[in-house]
Amino acid sequence: MPEKPRDLADGCAVPLCREYDTALLDLDGVVYVGPDAVNHSAPSLFDAVEQGMRLAYVTNNASRTPGAVAKHLSNIGMPATEEDVVTSAQAAARLAVETYGPGASVLVIGAEGLRAAVAECGLRIVDSADAQPSVVLQGYAPTVNWLDLAEISYAVARGIPWIATNTDQTVPTPRGLAPGNGTLVGVVQAATGVSPTVAGKPSKPLFRETLLRTRAVRPLMIGDRLDTDVQGARESGIDSLLVFTGATDPMGLIGAPAHMRPTYVAADLRGLLVGHASVTQERNTYFCGEWSASLRDDVLTLEGAGDPYEALRAMCVAAWSVPQLVDTRQALAAIGL
Repeated sequence: MPEKPRDLADGCAVPLCREYDTALLDLDGVVYVGPDAVNHSAPSLFDAVEQGMRLAYVTNNASRTPGAVAKHLSNIGMPATEEDVVTSAQAAARLAVETYGPGASVLVIGAEGLRAAVAECGLRIVDSADAQPSVVLQGYAPTVNWLDLAEISYAVARGIPWIATNTDQTVPTPRGLAPGNGTLVGVVQAATGVSPTVAGKPSKPLFRETLLRTRAVRPLMIGDRLDTDVQGARESGIDSLLVFTGATDPMGLIGAPAHMRPTYVAADLRGLLVGHASVTQERNTYFCGEWSASLRDDVLTLEGAGDPYEALRAMCVAAWSVPQLVDTRQALAAIGL
């Protein structure tokens, strides 16, 4: 894996799709929101591919197979094949086979995506803790019930190793947010006092799985969440692009702790197709493009014109230069963010 991600101040003189060989794309909030494609996502991705970038769709969702995910992406206009999709189920299955060997018995609780990944790795699926499995793999499925959670608890309480595909607390549904795999994992944790090894973002196994499958040399993670996409990328030594089409807003970015700060920011996936201006400093003033952000008495003032996301970069670097909180409300309002 790469060793150390760049900082937001560094910028990139060429379009990101030329600087990086592979885009690691989060799905919900980046490529689509619910059933609909995010504005500008499909043409931006086609353009990036034409300029030589490979795409990898990286998802914590372990319930669907890569083929099902690719079909969904193709149906909403994205350039995607089954080989372009990497799931936390695949990362969890690799962890199991590397640790316990091909042919090891695995208690699997989850949907078809997880069972298919386990079978692909040559592991043997069992359905009971009494079968003395080598490891337990837990993933989300809407059909997971009390009996399933009890079976995991019996195995874990006996000391059998436990891998969770992910710990996302919620999953989006047409009616709103519903309990996700993290909520179900929490039930087993409460029953046993044991915590699982986690394969999905922000943990490293899913990033490792993606790099192994794509053979990426210069990967770039693109996400909308600081606590999974960006944090996971930083901890894996991968540069990241945060887009504002999903969970994070500019105020949340400015307040982000150091381990959740991205390398680049952009409104949406069009950010892949352009360079990103660096941020320079003179005393307590920070410059990006035509903007300057100055700190005076813990209040940030902004001057300039042009791309509001260049203003946001200057504001972030300025705010992150001091340990105390900085008031950026008026500056954000001035640029409409």
